[in-house]
Amino acid sequence: MAGPKFFLQWPVLRQFRSGDLLGRGPAVTSAHTRAIEPRTSTADRVVQSVCPYCAVGCGQRVYVKDEKVVQIEGDPDSPISRGRLCPKGSASEQLVNSPGRQTEVLYRAPRATQWQKLDLDTAIDMVADRFIKSRRYTWQERDEQGRPLRRTMGIASLGGATLDNEENYLIKKLFTAAGAVQIENQARI
Repeated sequence: MAGPKFFLQWPVLRQFRSGDLLGRGPAVTSAHTRAIEPRTSTADRVVQSVCPYCAVGCGQRVYVKDEKVVQIEGDPDSPISRGRLCPKGSASEQLVNSPGRQTEVLYRAPRATQWQKLDLDTAIDMVADRFIKSRRYTWQERDEQGRPLRRTMGIASLGGATLDNEENYLIKKLFTAAGAVQIENQARI
């Protein structure tokens, strides 16, 4: 049989005793809930950042503990987002902490069945060499009537929304300057 102390812990009685008549404060929180501490309170530092997903540029507060990102929240000081983040922005902590995140350059040669690791400088040189070669061999200076084209149809770009708007802007300028006309971005599609 339950004693009188048990009945005093009923939520309705706690509401009246604590003055929390609407049941939105201390009357409805358990001892376990009151003991929980947010990850943000133990962070070593807070770094201001911008959400990398789209061109809106929502402000973020990145909480770092032991040089590891532990939480990302909206920045209430941001005049753009005023502390709010969309679901993708709220989950952006997973970009850096996901166990499936690739941290090394992998390359699979033509007709190979296995991936091999490459150092970044080698991979960048390979991409640059192929970019220049493709542009050189697919360059179209003029059409059949002699009108100027100055383009290449052998290079295309599909940007991603995990790059910020400044990076996508620079990629667009690079590909346009190289003569590519097939330039698209996943955020616009």
